Amino acid sequence: MTGTGAQDTSPHESLRRTLGFRDLVVYGLLFIAPMAPVGVFGTLDAKSHGAVALVYLVATVAMAFTAFSYAQMVRVAPLAGSVFTYARKGLGEGPGFIAGWMAMLDYMLIPAVAYLFSGIAMEALVPGIDRWVWTGIAVVVTTLLNLWGVRAAARVGFAVLAMEIVVLLVFVVAAVVVLVRDGTRRDWWSPLGGDMAFSLSAVLGAVSIAVLSYLGFDAIASFAEEVTGGSRKVARAVLFCLGLAGVLFMAQTYLVALLAPVSSAELAAEPAKQGSAFYDAVDVSVGGWLHDLVAVSKAIGAAFAALAGQAAAGRLLFAMARDRRLPHALARTDAGVPRVALLCAAAVTMVAAVWAARQDDGMDHLVSVVDIGALTAFIMLHASVVGWFAIRRMEGPPHWLRHVTLPLVGAAILIAVIVEASVSAQVVGVVWLGVGLVVLAMQGSRPYGGRREGG
Repeated sequence: MTGTGAQDTSPHESLRRTLGFRDLVVYGLLFIAPMAPVGVFGTLDAKSHGAVALVYLVATVAMAFTAFSYAQMVRVAPLAGSVFTYARKGLGEGPGFIAGWMAMLDYMLIPAVAYLFSGIAMEALVPGIDRWVWTGIAVVVTTLLNLWGVRAAARVGFAVLAMEIVVLLVFVVAAVVVLVRDGTRRDWWSPLGGDMAFSLSAVLGAVSIAVLSYLGFDAIASFAEEVTGGSRKVARAVLFCLGLAGVLFMAQTYLVALLAPVSSAELAAEPAKQGSAFYDAVDVSVGGWLHDLVAVSKAIGAAFAALAGQAAAGRLLFAMARDRRLPHALARTDAGVPRVALLCAAAVTMVAAVWAARQDDGMDHLVSVVDIGALTAFIMLHASVVGWFAIRRMEGPPHWLRHVTLPLVGAAILIAVIVEASVSAQVVGVVWLGVGLVVLAMQGSRPYGGRREGG
């Protein structure tokens, strides 16, 4: 393995190693959010013709290929920057910039989606205060925690994550009790096969939205320079978080689909019901007390999912700036914390989240664009594995299954998901890619700045 340390990095451009395996898992699960399907259940149920648990099964498999490629590349380049760094190593400087540019669309806007989820949930609990106010408060509080330091934020995040897990367990137990006592409203197999004619294209179309629930496990890799004990911990945390999230998502969507008071066809015919479909199923089947408990958990959990997302976005900006692909001021650290990059990420997120909170269709606009950036970056990640191990052969003869077959299958699945995504999301992705290519062309062949790397 070649050296990839930042030997010549200035002390003011270095991150502090304070995170362990548990901290990485906390950040990953916070960003993912154990009850992420709550907000999108109705949409997925309608789009997949009722096969909502199958959607999450397929999405987990699709993301498993991506997680495996992350595990391969994090040991090659255990640096902040995640897919930006990996594509640079495996494919070259230009593709590395484009991978980081596409991931930036995801990392900068996903926290805005999470903050908006938090604002909506708080407005439901306290109707007298507009959602945009709650959204802004959430941005300020979590930004202050991130500026305090990654370790302090992880400690607070652990308590929030524990609360979310407890609420999820309460939901699972209550749902099982109701199903045993009263029976199901749909067929037992319908969450896997659908409650109407099965359609593979419908399932794949829903997967393109369900991927939003998983975005965050990959952000663990952006903390690679702040981990004690080496890159192997990062790889294990990435795979563990994805596997646990997949189990949690499939379990809760399977149960709530069986409790749903309306069919997937009815949800498709009345889109206004989709956003509250999860809450409606809980309210009708279990009771209002669980509805309120889930809402409180979602409000707090979403804000801290945004905290983890904002932290990852700051580190992506930091890494790209340190390599002179963004303004170099973003690469400065203070006591090992990339505060300038974090504040920049927070400012963009604040504008996007508050703007969306003040629009009736703000959520639709945000959600439609974030997935495409991440999926494109993931495809370039898979290409990086092939490039580093099989084409450049930087570590000897490749293992064809691990370094070629699995990445190519993972990329093919992601391409299929992009093809089934909405036209508006595809257009935004193409436009953002075009802007990135223009920026790259303007930068020309400028060398990456300041850091001597092995290999």
